[in-house]
Amino acid sequence: MAFALEARNLVKNFGELSAVDKVSFNIPEGAVFGLLGRNGAGKTTTIRLLMNIYFPDEGEVLLRGVNVGQEFRDKVGYLPEERGLYKKMKVLDTILFFAELKGVQGPQVKSKALEYLERFELLDRKDAKVEDLSKGNQQKIQFICTVIHDPEFIILDEPFSGLDPVNTNILKDIILELKKAGKIIIFSTHLMDFAEKMCDHIAIIHEGKIIEQGDLSELKRSYSQKNISLVYEGDIKFLESQSCVEKMEDFGRFTGIQVKEKEDVQTLLRLLVENNITVKRFDANDISLHEIFINLTADRSSPSSTIEQQEVDAVSTNSSESKQETLQNA
Repeated sequence: MAFALEARNLVKNFGELSAVDKVSFNIPEGAVFGLLGRNGAGKTTTIRLLMNIYFPDEGEVLLRGVNVGQEFRDKVGYLPEERGLYKKMKVLDTILFFAELKGVQGPQVKSKALEYLERFELLDRKDAKVEDLSKGNQQKIQFICTVIHDPEFIILDEPFSGLDPVNTNILKDIILELKKAGKIIIFSTHLMDFAEKMCDHIAIIHEGKIIEQGDLSELKRSYSQKNISLVYEGDIKFLESQSCVEKMEDFGRFTGIQVKEKEDVQTLLRLLVENNITVKRFDANDISLHEIFINLTADRSSPSSTIEQQEVDAVSTNSSESKQETLQNA
């Protein structure tokens, strides 16, 4: 398999804090790659290493086998977690300014900007100042600024932050359209539902370390051998005392049940029927990305404060850096 981007043994320390610890992963050509983790797991720090905003203490990032440099910056559109827009500029002027920073200008760019604004239902605000928009609308403007120059790589750090369900769906559709157009999309998120719907490949990061990665379909198959997704009516507390049940987790819309052995799947179904449980859905050998994530991270948490918060403390003397990420990488 050909890899577009490779992270090899990345290490980044801030004083005594190990923010990124021997992080390695590969991003295939034409993929949507999800860097998944809880808040403070090290996602943003890792993305800043990919972007050369931070230089690694150890390790390297390779673009098709060559260390990343200006060539990668010319090919990338980057949406940072923190907004980096000029609040006093008008909306359309802001988009065209960011396009010009990437060497793209002219009537075609303006037409494309207006199309994006119309799609996000912001065409009537094109002459408004950025500061007059809601946080969600500012997020949409920053996304347009990220893709307006038609980048080959699109890196999105928590792209759904601040968006309502309607606009989240619009953004999801645009990301998938960009994938169909051949773009390589890398996004970080702690929202497993969106990652499961959109990603081909994932890496799960926890407290600065990669704890799982690979093709999402293959990972789900490997983790689903002894799992059942159950939708039911009744009281299934009696299952907690059954020797065949390893673990149960209520996910709201369904309950995930892990049995000890593959053969226990049929035993579980029999127990449900014998105890008058109305079974509406019983999917054996099925597991959600949310379940995988919870199973991997639930028992690994430390009481220390999050990586990103400690990172902020460690680099607070240079806080202007994070605020201007977008411009620095233009």
